[in-house]
Amino acid sequence: MHIEPPTTRLASFKDFAKHYLMIVLSILTALGLEAWIEHVHHAHAAVTASTQIEAEIRSNLAEVDTDAQMDARQLQKLDAIRDAVIHDLQSNTPDDAMRQHILALTKDGFDLQLQFPTLRHEAWDVAVANQSASWIDSARMQRYSAAYANARDSVTLMREDTAILMNGTGMVDTIADLDTGQVDPHRFLYVVSQMVAMIDQTTQNLRILKKQLEAALPTPPQHGAGDAGHA
Repeated sequence: MHIEPPTTRLASFKDFAKHYLMIVLSILTALGLEAWIEHVHHAHAAVTASTQIEAEIRSNLAEVDTDAQMDARQLQKLDAIRDAVIHDLQSNTPDDAMRQHILALTKDGFDLQLQFPTLRHEAWDVAVANQSASWIDSARMQRYSAAYANARDSVTLMREDTAILMNGTGMVDTIADLDTGQVDPHRFLYVVSQMVAMIDQTTQNLRILKKQLEAALPTPPQHGAGDAGHA
């Protein structure tokens, strides 16, 4: 900051007071302007970060929704196959007839086809790294932080559930049996039941995650009944 020295002699205390007041006002004005510029910069950075984070959350939400729908369709298909095998076993259907039924049920393919998302977090990482996250209001930041923490925990949980429930060797062996037409109905039932349990758990986790991500986003404005009456 540059301050011009007085060009004339200060002859009285009144002249000194005026000059001193001008200096103080200049300093306060400069500091106020600097603070305002910094506030505007922080506000702009916060808006930019919020926009990018919410776009990323919406992208993750769309992927979660797509994968949940695909898993739900696969679960329905495997459920129907399992129910048919259980019915045959309970009806004491001959093994050869059951094998033919299983082959007919799986002729269009038999696989797990489990889907769970790879969730992005780059916008959040950037906002934290450049400190723009600290300029977002606390309530909004808490929603964002919860969304990313839940996403991370959900993906970890789904991977752990898959590792616990999945017998990869058994599934591969069963698929090989189907290819040769020598599938064992009881063994097939064990494998398809395992697959159903795995997909069912994943779809439940995805539904929970979907709600958690939705909670991080602004609530869309609701139109009141009075608005609906206007033409």
